[in-house]
Amino acid sequence: MKRIGVADTTFARVDMGRYALRALEGAGTGFRVVRRTVPGIKDLPVACRRLFTEDGADLCLALGMPGKAEYDRTCAHEASLGLIFTGVLEAKPIVECFVFEGEAGDDRALETLARRRAEEHALNAYALLFRPRALERAAGAGLRQGFADAGAVRRAR
Repeated sequence: MKRIGVADTTFARVDMGRYALRALEGAGTGFRVVRRTVPGIKDLPVACRRLFTEDGADLCLALGMPGKAEYDRTCAHEASLGLIFTGVLEAKPIVECFVFEGEAGDDRALETLARRRAEEHALNAYALLFRPRALERAAGAGLRQGFADAGAVRRAR
């Protein structure tokens, strides 16, 4: 049975892990979810590494919510580099799902964005493990997680 690791943070203002778990529950069967919650986004790479090495995860979903300050953008970049390094080190995918607090105009919009992005990234994680052809068919489609899709520049012939 496959294992999907879900790493999230207490810093986030929305429980993105809960939304990701709910989306995964409805996606299908044949997997078990293992969750680790850490204080902040720079802790996510170690959480994912532990999900791989200690919990046997085949793939990880890293959920985080950087704040509005420029410093938070820097921290998000550092965390992203750590996630990339961890994925390469383990030779396993990490689906990064960050929602920046400044992306939404108010708390209600932030909640909606975080929910949608967490759900859509969770479904992408599921597809990576169980339906890679579905992702292949969507290549170049301009899909966006959390916002309306941008659409393809040109339709494939």
